[in-house]
Amino acid sequence: MRYDLNVAIDKASGFCFGVVYAIDMAEDILDQDDYLYCLGDIVHNDEEVKRLTDKGLRIIDHEQLLELHGEKVLIRAHGEAPSTYQLALQNDLTLIDASCPVVLKLQNRIKSSHDDNEQILIFGKHGHAEVVGLQGQTDDKAIVFQDITELDNVTLPPKFTLYSQTTKSTDKFYQIKDELIGRGYDVKANDTICRQVSNRYADLERFVVNYEVILFVSGKKSSNGKVLYDVCKKFNSNTYFISNVEEINLNWFSLKDRVGICGATSTPMWLMEQVKSYLLDH
Repeated sequence: MRYDLNVAIDKASGFCFGVVYAIDMAEDILDQDDYLYCLGDIVHNDEEVKRLTDKGLRIIDHEQLLELHGEKVLIRAHGEAPSTYQLALQNDLTLIDASCPVVLKLQNRIKSSHDDNEQILIFGKHGHAEVVGLQGQTDDKAIVFQDITELDNVTLPPKFTLYSQTTKSTDKFYQIKDELIGRGYDVKANDTICRQVSNRYADLERFVVNYEVILFVSGKKSSNGKVLYDVCKKFNSNTYFISNVEEINLNWFSLKDRVGICGATSTPMWLMEQVKSYLLDH
């Protein structure tokens, strides 16, 4: 059976400026050099990482960085802790710093709070590259939590400063703030969520209601992908999370369905175009 689907891609989806900046920097260098080291996945999307590794990008972790000397290393949009910059000096590494300006601003704010001896709480995903970099600004003294229930058995001071990973849900951040104030704490809350992510909530709400089926395209490791997928699912229950065309199940569709394709800030437009072409060919 051949479908006759009407397929559209959300024009507001695709890479945020921080990811574009990092990928552009990597491609500029790879146009000149045979290879370039990158500390961690340049973006949380396996398909885009493969495209760039095929061009010569070499993904390394922090243990491998220790053994590297006299090389160029790209710092991705997520940013890094101060210890990475210190190691680069020791190992004569040239850092190509593609840290997102929004993340850098947040790092500086957290460092200032730490220097002022404030107790810092960070609403973020444990082990996430951005969060590790933020924690590094506090000599790893900040308390990181991804759900408020994690704080139930933690002894907190009466007064503290609350920050957020840049790709977290704005609504959840304010719920956490209100809950902590309700528990009697003096909370100095800093909304540090990137508006390129949070502004997409309303865009997606408007987009997904126009279609019978939504395909949300994202890498499984993407934090904002999980947040934005939940937004889509809330306003259109026929929303499916996929990472590539192989994960598409044609049983999701009926003849002549209108299908909307959207994605995370780490989802390349070429991948969404590939999904669209696949649907139109079936």
